[in-house]
Formats: sequence, C-alpha cells, structure tokens
Amino acid sequence: MRTAAESWRAFPAGQQPDWQGTEELRAVTGWLETAPPLVFAAECDRLRRRTAAVARGEAVLLQGGDCAETFDRVTADTIRGSLRTLLQMAVVLTHATALPVVKIGRMAGQYAKPRSSPVEHRDGLALPSYRGDAVNGLEFTAEARRADPGRLRLMYEASARTLNLVRALTTGGFADLRQVHEWNRGFVADSRAGERYEELADEIGRSLDFMQACGVDTRELGTAEFFVGHEGLLLDYESALTRTEPATGRAYATSGHLLWIGERTRDLDGAHVEYFSKVHNPVAVKLGPATQPDTVLKLIDRLDPDREPGRLTFVVRAGADRVRDLLPTLVEKVNAEGALVCWVSDPMHGNTTTAASGHKTRRFDTVLDEVRGFMEVHQALGTHPGGIHVELTGDDVTECTGGGNEVLAEDLHHRYETACDPRLNHAQSLDLAFLLAEMYRGPLGP
Repeated sequence: MRTAAESWRAFPAGQQPDWQGTEELRAVTGWLETAPPLVFAAECDRLRRRTAAVARGEAVLLQGGDCAETFDRVTADTIRGSLRTLLQMAVVLTHATALPVVKIGRMAGQYAKPRSSPVEHRDGLALPSYRGDAVNGLEFTAEARRADPGRLRLMYEASARTLNLVRALTTGGFADLRQVHEWNRGFVADSRAGERYEELADEIGRSLDFMQACGVDTRELGTAEFFVGHEGLLLDYESALTRTEPATGRAYATSGHLLWIGERTRDLDGAHVEYFSKVHNPVAVKLGPATQPDTVLKLIDRLDPDREPGRLTFVVRAGADRVRDLLPTLVEKVNAEGALVCWVSDPMHGNTTTAASGHKTRRFDTVLDEVRGFMEVHQALGTHPGGIHVELTGDDVTECTGGGNEVLAEDLHHRYETACDPRLNHAQSLDLAFLLAEMYRGPLGP
C-alpha cells in the first residue's frame, strides 16, 4: 500500500505550480523530508478532540488570519496584531456562548493561493499568475513570476518563525484574560458603535471581578491554547512534511494542525482528497454555492469513513444571497448520514466585489448577513452553528468597506495592503465578534 506521502501522485493534482527546475524541487523536498516537523502529532490529536467538541455542540470554532501570508510581513508586530485580534474575538464569544472557543490562526503556512487563471494579463503582457510567496513573487516581471522551488524552503522557515513567536506569546502572558478584556474595553470606548457592545463588555468585566473576589486562581488565564492551519494546496510541500508516528503507524501532515481542501481542489478523484484521506489531522473542506449534497456525502465517505467526530469540518462559503437556500439541505443530508461534522461559516469568499477604483473589496454588512444566514439555518434545524472562518488582520487596513468605524469606498486606497483578497481590519473583526455574540445569545444562546 502506498503511503500518504506517495499515494496522491497517482491522481490528477489541480492548482499545482509549473515548477521550473525538477532537480531543484527534488533537492528542496529532500531537505524538507529531514527537517523537524512544524507541529506534532499530539497537538493535532488535541485539536481533533477540540473539534469533536465543536461537532457535538460543546464548543465554538474561531479561525482567522491573512488571506495570503507574505515573507516580508513575518514580523513580531504583524503576528502579535493578528493574535491579539483573535484573542479579543475569542473572549467575547466565550462569554456569549458559555462554551470554550477553539482558536485557530490562519497563519504559519498560508503562503500559497489557488487562482482562477494560470495567466495574468497587463498592458498586452501575459505572465504566470501570482500564486503566493511559496511559489513566486507579486511583482509583475518574468523573473518574479517564475515558479521557484526554493521558495518552499523559505515557506518552511517563515512558518517556523511564526510558530515560535505564537507559542511564546500564548504561554508568556500576552494572552492573559484580564489584559485581553482591557483591550476590548478600549475598543468599545473608541468604536462609533461602542454603545451597542458596552453591556456585554461590562458583563465580562463583572465576571472577572467575581472570580477574583471568590479567590479563583486565575494564573491559568494567562495562557491560551492556540492552533494554526492553512490550505493544504502545494502537495509537494505537504507530502515532504508528512511524518508517521512509530507507535501508532498514523501519518500526519506536520505543516499545520488543521489543513483544508479548497473549493477548487476538492475533486473526489483528485490528488488533494486522496492525500488528506491518508493523514490523521483534523481536515476541513470548503463548500461553495454550487455544492451538491451527493458530493458532500461522498467527501464524508472519502475523508471520514469511520464517522469520527472532529475529523471533518465543512466550511461553507456560499455567499450572503445563497447560504439560506444551500445550507439547510446540506446539513439535513449529512445528519441523515449519521456524520457528526463541524459546520463553520466562511462569510468572506462568496461576497467579493470590485469597487469603482478597481480594488477587490467586501462589504461588512454583506459579510455579516452571510453569518446571520448561517446562524438562522442552524437555529431553524436545531443544529449547532460551529463557528466562523474569516480573513482578517490586526492592522488598520482599508480593504473591506463598512463596519462600526466605517471604511468608505473612497478610503480603500489609503491602506490597501493585502497580497490577494481583502481582509477585515482590527475594528471590523471585533465588530463581527460582538455582533456574532449577540446572535449566539439570542434564540441560539444559553
């Protein structure tokens, strides 16, 4: 039987780069095969237990981070900002739901992107599309757009630096619950929509005061359990970092804790589904607006044949105008099959538009409407809305319009910094968390 690192090569692999230099590719993947794992099997198993709780309705999943990480933004400030934003969102959701929040950064590996066209045209010149820093450069030149295998090693090294800082921050006091709460109080005070969130923020503060008055040992609140994930797109990279645990014989993708299969690569007979069917990590699959129920059931058979809670997450990216029509049938069919999966909303990818200025953007109200539709469907069915997966940054970028501190279409050019798709900025991300908290505390809440 072929191993996880090998079996996918017998299947068609979509969205793979046209690597220049097979000898260089073999040299880089050979180096990766002997490199230390970025994450460990025990950590992946722990996340699988956490996602099992989400699937059972006993926890909520929050995943967020960059659309596409870039090598030049692997800085302490950037990583700290994204982590801070996710911790702030998690505190709000934890209090609103009275459930643990499973925190997953879309980081330490999100360096490759699928593209709708392999070629980009500008001013009569055609060059290969930018596929993320793991493959080529953003500059529109023939040299920069060359698919360079040496970038896979840079991806590994950048991911290792990110993970080192994340681990240090989440265990070294940065995640202290009182500090995170004070950050949120500052946001509420500064936000134009802050009055709407003030009551919830005050409730959190009173809860912390009550714990302290009761003599609760809050030292454990100074750390946070945090995982990382990315789209497992580049199979040469993922397979080179596959490791088998001697004690169990199980194979793990050690590039991240949770990896997902994208909308463009979830072909049932394709290499991505084959590879991820062979590794023991928790796995997610993106489901777009054209997804058929039979396809979802076949994905379960391929990726979760034993129907193990926590193994499989479906991330729905239907678009605000389609989610209420698409999602009910999918959830009902999966439930009838007896599969206990995590249902997560990706309200970003189905709601991208182009502004008059030419910038790709997303309207905050439309993003919020897709989340609301996702919640409404689960409320009507009596099922658990497992959480959200969003593209965000801790910086004050101007890439998505709207939000409490409103970004206007004419503001987009001020700080439009994404390497690919538009992200929620720090304030918009917290707006979303407080508004989602209100939804959980409504008919769905405790």
